[in-house]
Amino acid sequence: MRLRSLLAMPGLRLEVVTGEDELDRPIRWVVTTDLIDPGRYLRGRELVLTGLVWRTGPADSEAFVAALAGAGVSGLAAWDLTLGAIPDDLVAACRRHRLPLFKVPEDVAFATVTEEVVRHLSGARAADLTALLDRHRRLVEGTGLGAVLDLVGHCHVLAPTGRAVAGPPPADATALAAAFLTAPRLPHHVPGQDMSVFPVSPADTPRVADWFVALEGDFAEWPPERRTMAGELAAIVDLERARLRTDDRSSQDIVTAAFSGDGLPKTEDLPAPVVAVAASAQGSLRPGELRTVLSEVVPAACPVVGLLDGEAVALVPSGGLDVAAAVQDALGFLAPGLAGTRVAVGVSGAAVPPDLRGAIEEARHARRLAATRPSPVCVVRHEELATHVLLLASVPEDVRRMFRVRLLDPLRSYDEVHGADLVRTLETFLRNSGSWTRCAEELHLHVNSVRYRVQRIQDLTGRDLSRMEDRVDFFLALLV
Repeated sequence: MRLRSLLAMPGLRLEVVTGEDELDRPIRWVVTTDLIDPGRYLRGRELVLTGLVWRTGPADSEAFVAALAGAGVSGLAAWDLTLGAIPDDLVAACRRHRLPLFKVPEDVAFATVTEEVVRHLSGARAADLTALLDRHRRLVEGTGLGAVLDLVGHCHVLAPTGRAVAGPPPADATALAAAFLTAPRLPHHVPGQDMSVFPVSPADTPRVADWFVALEGDFAEWPPERRTMAGELAAIVDLERARLRTDDRSSQDIVTAAFSGDGLPKTEDLPAPVVAVAASAQGSLRPGELRTVLSEVVPAACPVVGLLDGEAVALVPSGGLDVAAAVQDALGFLAPGLAGTRVAVGVSGAAVPPDLRGAIEEARHARRLAATRPSPVCVVRHEELATHVLLLASVPEDVRRMFRVRLLDPLRSYDEVHGADLVRTLETFLRNSGSWTRCAEELHLHVNSVRYRVQRIQDLTGRDLSRMEDRVDFFLALLV
């Protein structure tokens, strides 16, 4: 189907505004959007319909048309109901980018244009696609994903933790989520459940920050039409995600207000007491993606999550929950999908307004402590901030290394040459509070052998293990 075919559809009454010499462009699909940058949802050769809700000024027209041209769109059909006209700056932008522009009559619904174009694109699939577009229209009207899922039958939209986003929860959502996180490539068939999983977002989105669609059957055996339907369904779900993210600005406002102390959250927005959770990532996760991950792992139905200086911060009504344990378990489940990214999390103690800033600061201190540890996923509770561990975390790495080398390298060198096991003896001796008997029992040695080894440790280091100060130094050296 070519663009000029649109002019032959009497029910549409479209008019060419600009681009008369480009009307032989083919149309592959039709898309309605009010995003200022819809490029990521386009694949080329689409007819795009827009009501110009995205436009706040002339500069927006250039950004919108540039995104369409960059995506390879065939043409644009538009009408601004508020202005009662197509703005001149949009016409000029289309001319600059050689993008054909059509005027949609005020009394013709975009859904009518969509259905007419789709009917001409594929007569054999017109009934199915019209039903899908009807549900797509209902989705745009705010009825949710359920209206779309009704069409495809046994289908689920899930978060990477296994949480059901739309559709009934499957029999084993956890197994489907694990398969999605660990599949060598997507889409992927899960044999045990005879379901195929499809990512929702573009390929460069980490799986731990994505949703996925699970459809019944093995996608490798599907006809082309069903595969196309699965891809379009995933694109619709991604549009719904984008809409929800746009509507979730209040969460960022609450976190910002809680940290600044300017306009504290209302009790109905954030029931007290509250636990703050701060998270950072080293690897491929971008700040917005980290915020998405934190939203999934905190134990709250509608979590309040925002960004502060690149860190994701959540405010969670505690309600007697062990928030740190819940976050640790959820991140442990997501770990196979982190692909080398290290996630550090700090959890504060419970607080109530106006102490939320203090809770956030406490969580961020704990997060910094977690970031010093080698584990790919580390959660630190606020209790650890009152121990020697916090002091060690604030010491530069080169200073800690020098301290460790000076105290322990003589013992390690001796062990390598003589096989004396002095370092393990020192660890055991300190762990048993200097008890010769308990140390000997744990090492399966005679007490005199332990005494000999301890004496050798003192001779090599010049320290006295009967002194508390020297015991503390050795303890810290082993810890760092």
